[in-house]
Amino acid sequence: MLEKYGVWGLKKFMGREYMGINRVTYILDENHIITHVIDKVKTKSHACDILEII
Repeated sequence: MLEKYGVWGLKKFMGREYMGINRVTYILDENHIITHVIDKVKTKSHACDILEII
């Protein structure tokens, strides 16, 4: 499922590369259809970003 949604991938931290889960938010409509994808999650403004979309 991680690969299907595109959240499993190469990460970098302190010069080291490894495989891991990337932060991605999917917003669904009432019919469970993905309407928005936020793949550059900014933790400080993420909640406000989502509220603007919905």
